[in-house]
Amino acid sequence: MRTSAKPSVSKRQRKKGLILLTFMIPGLLFYLVFHYAPMYGTLIAFQDYNPFLGFAKSPWVGFKHFDEFFHSLYFWRLLKNTFLLSFENIIFSFPMPIIFALMMYEVKHNRLRSAIQSLSYFPYFISIVVLCGLIRNFTSPSTGVINALIEAVGGTPIDFMSDPAWFRPIYIISGIWQGMGWNSIIYYATLTSVDVSLYEAADIDGANRLHKIRYISLPALMPTIITLLLVNLGNMMNVGFEKVMLLYSPATYNTADIISTYVYRSGMVSLQYSYAAAVGLFNSLIGICLIVIFNLLARRFTSTSLW
Repeated sequence: MRTSAKPSVSKRQRKKGLILLTFMIPGLLFYLVFHYAPMYGTLIAFQDYNPFLGFAKSPWVGFKHFDEFFHSLYFWRLLKNTFLLSFENIIFSFPMPIIFALMMYEVKHNRLRSAIQSLSYFPYFISIVVLCGLIRNFTSPSTGVINALIEAVGGTPIDFMSDPAWFRPIYIISGIWQGMGWNSIIYYATLTSVDVSLYEAADIDGANRLHKIRYISLPALMPTIITLLLVNLGNMMNVGFEKVMLLYSPATYNTADIISTYVYRSGMVSLQYSYAAAVGLFNSLIGICLIVIFNLLARRFTSTSLW
């Protein structure tokens, strides 16, 4: 039986391939040092960790800290706030970049479209600290622009940042404003790859813009939408820690306090390292379970999944 010869690879091609592979080294080192190596530290979740004794000599307590968290007064509040904030953020924030990309694709004037897209990208590059400072200034009951407008129409000023009912709307609306333009890039790029002849055929058949969006644009976007939705659902437990941390206060803990901020206060403020590690590990395990479940559902009901 005759076997096909293996394709020969020249030394120059091999050298070029090795050079390209070296570009992976910084990324691999980053994940090894900052993601995989610290996983060893999760051991303290099962110990009464003492920094002076170290990992090896700290007493082993098993699931003591997990049990303490599950029976604490804050467990259900933290779980509810984390899920609600993440779920509402996905419901209201996730569709906006898709809608914006569809709108931009329908704009035929190139310069106008480019100007609008460029302006929509700017908020994404604003630091979270600066953004939260702007939010606090705009919503201030004494000097804020929003309360000035409320007073101008005869209303009463509202202390937004001290009212638990306003925390989630402010968090979500500011997130939409900051990320809508930037997150629309991948959807717009997908739309530009659609065969133009499909739209031309739809025009011949008498389809209007809504018909073309429904039967051409959205089906073309669907694999991208499902993939990014799965990623967002899998990260439900990792809702923006920095932004919540900068916006919330003890007055809004009832709706704003989430697992990530509770871990920070337990570990960095109260110095309960083992307890904080146990809560953080629980949060990560829930996140893994969510992404596996949603991926299985996506693979069952659609043709797109992460794996």
